[in-house]
Amino acid sequence: MRTGWRSCLLVLVLCAVCVASRSDAGQTPNADAYAGTWSGTWDSDSVGSGTFDLTLEKGKDGALTGKVAVTAEGGGGDYTAELRTIEFDGKKMAAKYDFPLDPSAEVVVAADFDDRTATGTWSLRPKGQAAELAGGKWKVAKK
Repeated sequence: MRTGWRSCLLVLVLCAVCVASRSDAGQTPNADAYAGTWSGTWDSDSVGSGTFDLTLEKGKDGALTGKVAVTAEGGGGDYTAELRTIEFDGKKMAAKYDFPLDPSAEVVVAADFDDRTATGTWSLRPKGQAAELAGGKWKVAKK
């Protein structure tokens, strides 16, 4: 009799775990929805403006990876960089990458994504610090 109750309890627990994992999966953003190339512009009151391309790809493990290509009006500040971190919370993205023009700095980007567009902010900071050296906004559309 005890074995029967234990078996029933085990089945109920396993069912609960399966249902919970499916509920969590529904809250995780679909990497395919954000994968692709997003092109647009960046601007800042202090350092000018230029173009901003964000490429997001689904990695072998299903997680998103990415890179940016940034150009500055007037030249001299163009670069490409790999995203060091990238996280999505629903349609909100937070990412960081090493600033290629100064190895002691990093760029922190944040954005809100819609189906075909995203708008966000960027902040150039000393690595690991919150003090902003420069910052501004960016907006892109999916190609």
